[in-house]
Amino acid sequence: MKNSVKDKLKRGEQVLGAFLGIYSPPLVEMLGYAGFDYVLIDDEHGAFSSSELENMIRTADSVGLASIVRVSYDPSSIQKALDRGANAIQVPMVNTKEDALEVVKRAKFSPHGNRGVSYSIRPARYGKDSGKSYLDECNENIMIIVHIETPEAVNNFEEIVSVDGIDLAFIGSTDLSVSMGYQLEGANHPEVQKVINDLYKKGEILNVPIGTVAGNGGTAVNAFEKGAQLVCIVLNNVITSALNEVVSASRPFQPYK
Repeated sequence: MKNSVKDKLKRGEQVLGAFLGIYSPPLVEMLGYAGFDYVLIDDEHGAFSSSELENMIRTADSVGLASIVRVSYDPSSIQKALDRGANAIQVPMVNTKEDALEVVKRAKFSPHGNRGVSYSIRPARYGKDSGKSYLDECNENIMIIVHIETPEAVNNFEEIVSVDGIDLAFIGSTDLSVSMGYQLEGANHPEVQKVINDLYKKGEILNVPIGTVAGNGGTAVNAFEKGAQLVCIVLNNVITSALNEVVSASRPFQPYK
């Protein structure tokens, strides 16, 4: 099991991906052919069965995309995402060091965690791989991303990222702005931006890669310039914006409302 995104981050490179919350293997293929580094399959807000999740991951593999699954709140979701073959998990609402420790415990095999072992699953090539070498390779290559998206998580940032096994801290700017009380202004509110900028600085000081979300190419560039190493475009936003643009351009006297 190789993990191209984790390898690139270790080399200090920037990586670009896309959130995808709808079941569509063709869209995964398009992302790969377009040159994205990874697809982030959103099982927190999206709707996927286990078999659909595996099909999306299999498709990502076929076009050279790393696969990250943002897991749900079901305790088994980490196990299921990794057993389907995901290269990484992204875990929402990690607010304390104890939360981070629990995430690592669920994602890593013994002696680093207590993830259940099966050799008959897809990542183990349905039994062709097994034993210590397989377990060690999984522990080494699987990437663990935690969401920083509440004031509590911000206050505990240093403790959270100090947990061995946490590879990247992802700033969930929408949830952060809402939890800070800026539902109307959103992530652009100066106080939210101040917190986000402080997290970038802390990440740099602690040598912890920072990830974040972006609505389009322009905001992705801004995030990279601020110091993000991993940026994730919201694909639904891109598609909706493109569709609205087509309708507006095609109906100049009937602007889209």
